[in-house]
Amino acid sequence: MPLEFRNVVLTGACGGLGQALARELIEGGAQVALAGLDAGKLEALAALAPGRCAVYTPDVSNGPQMQALAADWMARAGVPDLVVANAGVAGGYDTAQADDLAVFRRMLEINLLGAATTFQPFVSAMRAQRRGALVGMASIAGWRGMPGNGAYCASKAGLIRYLESLRAELRETGLTVHTVSPGYIRTALTAGNRFAMPGLLEADDAAHRLLAAVAAGREKIVLPRRIGWLSKLLDLLPEKLHDRLLRGQPRKPRVGEAGATAIPGLSSSLSSDLPKEPPTR
Repeated sequence: MPLEFRNVVLTGACGGLGQALARELIEGGAQVALAGLDAGKLEALAALAPGRCAVYTPDVSNGPQMQALAADWMARAGVPDLVVANAGVAGGYDTAQADDLAVFRRMLEINLLGAATTFQPFVSAMRAQRRGALVGMASIAGWRGMPGNGAYCASKAGLIRYLESLRAELRETGLTVHTVSPGYIRTALTAGNRFAMPGLLEADDAAHRLLAAVAAGREKIVLPRRIGWLSKLLDLLPEKLHDRLLRGQPRKPRVGEAGATAIPGLSSSLSSDLPKEPPTR
């Protein structure tokens, strides 16, 4: 773990990559604010260094909850020098299905808005100390749309553009902004994939590469690098041929289908506000 990362805030710490990042940071001696929704997993991580960790279970898309986390952590440990917006969800999407509108909305809230709500409470304090790194977990899926994956692709494409804007705003303030675009990492989010996953990385390997790249100052990080080159080569194909190739591949399961991963907050906060029947006059 790079020595300059001594005070870290990490969201999505319950997932495979999140846990791997947390372990490497903790083993390197950092103080770590562990944010996620599974308190048991977070407590197990915190037990690796009880005096240097704190556990939080906010909804990352909820601004006040993230602001409360930031206030508590900075009162305990001071201003972080690394904030990693790692929380994210994935799932198939079908525009023809009314129920999937709630999936789209919630995915945008967690994957895109969640990064902004994670960074916002820390930016002023980090800018005042003129040092620190903000890391957003995008994806190569944000580089180009993929059939059956429109919600996820849109959320990650939006995140990439948001991080570009933030990077320009903070240039020469002492803060750095890093866009991480993983290919395939062996986690719960990829376990249900029905298609080939070239360049599949183990979570521990991905975590080590990610932190080393941030420490080296790389602003755009692809894991592994060769999957980025493969994606760029595919983009050189004519549009119709590219779409035909991808359309024939198996798709990520939609919510409710076998192999689909859960999307926190979906049924309680979003499904209820979709119309159940056509409105009447």
